[in-house]
Amino acid sequence: MPSFDIVSKTDLAEVQNAIDGVLRELQNRFDFKGSKSTIERKENEITLHTEDKTKLSQLQEMVKGYFVRRKLDPGALDWGREENAAGGTLRQVVTVRQGIDQDLAKKIVKAVKDSKMKVQASIQGDELRITGKKIDDLQECIRLVKGLKIEQPLQYVNFRD
Repeated sequence: MPSFDIVSKTDLAEVQNAIDGVLRELQNRFDFKGSKSTIERKENEITLHTEDKTKLSQLQEMVKGYFVRRKLDPGALDWGREENAAGGTLRQVVTVRQGIDQDLAKKIVKAVKDSKMKVQASIQGDELRITGKKIDDLQECIRLVKGLKIEQPLQYVNFRD
């Protein structure tokens, strides 16, 4: 029985490469000379640390730009709120989303079932498995899921006959 999986994974090595690019640009940009702006990553969290709101917004744009350059989807970033840090500086924690959370999975399963297609959708941890009798039905299901307004990047993998 043909099936495929819907997953949401971000390559953390490419995330690190994007952050390294931002750090290189931070050292060379004129408007960041002498500032205490830093960016660091621990597992799935990126911490932006800078002096004021304008530099924080510029740092956010640099991160998004380097994500696009490294062929990563900036939609995988969950921007936390801006916090005041020590010394009158600002800090923002950005989480890199990995996997499909339960609410989004239920939304996708509901949309697939409401479409009356001859496929079955099941939640398996942080991914979805779609099975059906015909490959055409599975391809139609992929089109349906792509048509949903989901801000998180999704990949369609393990397409099996």
